[in-house]
Amino acid sequence: MQFSIHHNLILMIILFQNVELEWVGNEYKQEAELQREREAETKSNSIFVEFSSSTRQHFASPGNRKRDSILVFPLLMDPIKILLIFLCFLVQSSHGNASAVKSTIRSPTSFDPTRVTQISWSPRAFLHRGFLTDKECDHLIVLAKDKLEKSMVADNDSGKSVESEVRTSSGMFLKKAQDEIVAGVEAKIAAWTFLPIENGEAMQILHYEHGQKYEPHFDYFHDKANLELGGHRVATVLMYLSDVAEGGETVFPNSEMKDKQPKGENWSDCAKEGYAVKPRKGDALLFFSLHPDATTDPSSLHGSCPVIEGEKWSATKWIHVRSFDTAPARSANGECTDENPNCTAWALKGECERNPLYMIGSEDDVGYCRKSCKACSSSS
Repeated sequence: MQFSIHHNLILMIILFQNVELEWVGNEYKQEAELQREREAETKSNSIFVEFSSSTRQHFASPGNRKRDSILVFPLLMDPIKILLIFLCFLVQSSHGNASAVKSTIRSPTSFDPTRVTQISWSPRAFLHRGFLTDKECDHLIVLAKDKLEKSMVADNDSGKSVESEVRTSSGMFLKKAQDEIVAGVEAKIAAWTFLPIENGEAMQILHYEHGQKYEPHFDYFHDKANLELGGHRVATVLMYLSDVAEGGETVFPNSEMKDKQPKGENWSDCAKEGYAVKPRKGDALLFFSLHPDATTDPSSLHGSCPVIEGEKWSATKWIHVRSFDTAPARSANGECTDENPNCTAWALKGECERNPLYMIGSEDDVGYCRKSCKACSSSS
């Protein structure tokens, strides 16, 4: 049975009115008794007359009457009424807390910041315990299980995906917001990282079997082709979808904390080469590949250690500095286009010269208004 605040207020008003009626009744009863006593003992008891007079004055003053009514009503209340009022507050309080908990559980974007640990400042890395539920982990694995292909890497020169012994896992990409659970995970990532959903690539599901690994690498790009697709990857969220019996750690060889992390025999030799995170089902690792000033961070070098026993499932969300969904489009004749509808007006006002990094870009990044600034390369 649930009580609203409105219901509780009505019940309390009734109870307090009952208390007030009892007090008024007692007041009249006491006044009548005092009057009879005054008539009988007026000459013999001046002290009592004085008391009666002060009592009448007291009752005649609404302010004093109200004050004394408040002061004495606990003495006049039935213990059952006190218990009922207490229960009203208790039920309302518990109902409110239950509603808050229920709201938290139902929200697909909710996460518990108290479960986040900062594990390194160089690189900036954070571990969220229990970021995903078992249901979310299992669902992502089911979506990927029969669609896995050999994992590829981006060629440093051309930017094309190629096979390499550097990466021996298998994987596949889900569609953005493929279903309610996937959309919920993506929204939760955006809420945690404070980075827009549209800046993220589609989620990649990875599977590592015995001996499979991913050698240390950077998530930011070295080729111009990939930089045009939303710019550098600024952050990575790596979610562990399964426990691993042995091995499979994520290792940061250049981390400032690599020599400060105690490791016992339950860590692989690979993990001992840097700061490492053990894969645990539901946990998520967030790290940044760029410094706050948007320059690349060499300490973000990371890899996936070989699986020694068992298997490893993970999900990766790469997040770019700009929208990945609206990456620089190409017109039908092959010319590049502007990324902002205001580019033409900005160019006419001289922004191409005043703000070239944003408008045109640099060797490391692509600008937003290359067409209006007449900066498109001949190959585009």
